[in-house]
Amino acid sequence: MLLGTWNLENLYRPGSPFGPKDKAAYETKLAALAAVVTTLDPGLLGVQEVGEPEALADLLETVGGTWHTALSAHPDGRGIRVGVISRTPLEVLADTRAYPTGLLPVQSDDSGATSAETGRGLLAVETTTEAGPLRVAVAHLKSKLLSYPGDRFFPHDEGERARYGAYALYRRTAEATALRALADDLLAGDGRERDVAVLGDLNDEVQAATTQILLGPPGSEIGTPGFEAPDKGDAARLWDVAPLIPADRRYSRVDSGRRELIDHILTSHRLVHRLTAAGTGTEAELRLPSVGASPAPRRNEPGSDHAPVWVRIG
Repeated sequence: MLLGTWNLENLYRPGSPFGPKDKAAYETKLAALAAVVTTLDPGLLGVQEVGEPEALADLLETVGGTWHTALSAHPDGRGIRVGVISRTPLEVLADTRAYPTGLLPVQSDDSGATSAETGRGLLAVETTTEAGPLRVAVAHLKSKLLSYPGDRFFPHDEGERARYGAYALYRRTAEATALRALADDLLAGDGRERDVAVLGDLNDEVQAATTQILLGPPGSEIGTPGFEAPDKGDAARLWDVAPLIPADRRYSRVDSGRRELIDHILTSHRLVHRLTAAGTGTEAELRLPSVGASPAPRRNEPGSDHAPVWVRIG
């Protein structure tokens, strides 16, 4: 079975302020996305930046075959949300924006306004596989691409850039904490006996503090001596599959010419030891555009500015 995650980049029908400007561009985008999904042939794929449920339905019609879908009912201010497409039926376990108990609201802009919930809903589903139940959480954490008052993507000065970078980091950290709380619910006390995966665009790299929050007890990462040595922390841990991805393909986005892995799959103890391969893009190809501070130039482009990240489960 192939399990994956993919940011579809502003999947809207034509006519919205964020999607393709006309039908031809939309159909070209759908064809490019569908070609990747068809090649990967995932059993389950977490998706981000679904702007309209109807657009996701159009994509799956283009792919063909029978699909089951679940979408968060909590989009962000521009209408994008997370979801899941699956070859097997899905049961929604949670769809939440709540911060966990004990975590206070965080500052979100110069006015002193605060954020008391995640910007986009965190979705959790369960499906049945040949190995038994699989529980999956899908997330899209606060972007590293900064926006400023007045719908600007460029700051007035470097002080403003620094402050809004800090506000974004506050929010992404709080959202990672909320996602970890949801993962704890899915693990239900023992990841040694449960197949659990966290999928998503985390908007930060493997060693970033926000990503590390999701791992749980340290010391058993893939490729370290502790990985093969069972201990009591295995019940709560999640393992980032990044070290299993070939080094020359260990990126899912290109920002200003710099390759970065900001889309992640994390798995429970029971699941990580059954992974047989991991990768980005399709197995044959990984080609990505380089993006900058403003998303506007990408509006009419086909495909996505992210590569899917995937694992094969034996």
